[in-house]
Amino acid sequence: MAAEVGAPDLLELLAVWRFDLARDVGHLEELVGLRMRSAGLRFDGQAIDTGIDWVARQVIAGKRMLTAEDIAAAVDALDLRQGQARSIVSVATLELDPVASDAVIALDWADRFDGATAYTKRRPLAPATWDQLHQDIDAIPTALPSSARILVTGSMRLPTAFTVGTALRMVTNVDLAVSQGQEIWSSDTQYVTATTPSVEQRSIDQGTEIAVAIGLATPITDAVINYLQDNGIPVGELVSVGRPRGTHDAFIVGSHAANALAYGIREAVRPLVRRHGRVHLFLAMPMGLAMLLGHRWNAMPTTTVYEDLVQDGYERAFTIDA
Repeated sequence: MAAEVGAPDLLELLAVWRFDLARDVGHLEELVGLRMRSAGLRFDGQAIDTGIDWVARQVIAGKRMLTAEDIAAAVDALDLRQGQARSIVSVATLELDPVASDAVIALDWADRFDGATAYTKRRPLAPATWDQLHQDIDAIPTALPSSARILVTGSMRLPTAFTVGTALRMVTNVDLAVSQGQEIWSSDTQYVTATTPSVEQRSIDQGTEIAVAIGLATPITDAVINYLQDNGIPVGELVSVGRPRGTHDAFIVGSHAANALAYGIREAVRPLVRRHGRVHLFLAMPMGLAMLLGHRWNAMPTTTVYEDLVQDGYERAFTIDA
């Protein structure tokens, strides 16, 4: 052979040789950003451009192999580090997760939810069920070490995010982080003072259980009352939790604020619900906050969390022994 390579060596090369053709630049940058995020690096556009420029300069300089030490030194020199590396747990129910292949655990339910687009997927597509998804979520901790730093990626609505948080709750010694927009909201973020939400109690007088409606993104109290009454849900009282007085819908700025509010909501709700046998929970809030709230949802009654079907009211999603 012209390359002076024997057949065994050639076959070994062909087994791993791969051509990446026609990669979409935008998609590749998104993927790189997600991987930088899990590695504890800055992942904004400027950080990605800085990394690309560094690699280009190594190629131009004729360097053909980069060691882990080379890369670590560059990360420090370029000021790209902003936290600690985390293992990825991928939960995709609305659309595929680009970093699922990097995850220690990956739940791919994107094709098992009913709806043509991510915006319309709100319930499992038969024969898939909420119970099956719940079993998959409950199995996540069994594949993790006893003390773990986790970054949850993927696409999910609020009941799923909340339930993932309860599976990885604080009392299990898991440090949980979630991608919220262009930020990382992490359970280990320190805050000075808890944020106390507004709380209003309303009589429903249909039974001995209790409902909690947390409407931070948008008011949901009236819609929840209509659902409870139309469906005869056996609750005697509704606890309506809203934004702190004087705030607007964009008041949760950063991981500090999210943790302070998650703690404040739990502390406001817990004494009102603990004497009841079951909590019926309805959510309207940022996805990351729902997960952080689930992460702290301990010493509570059995909790059933509902999916918002918009025009069709609500549907029972998961029941959690809290």
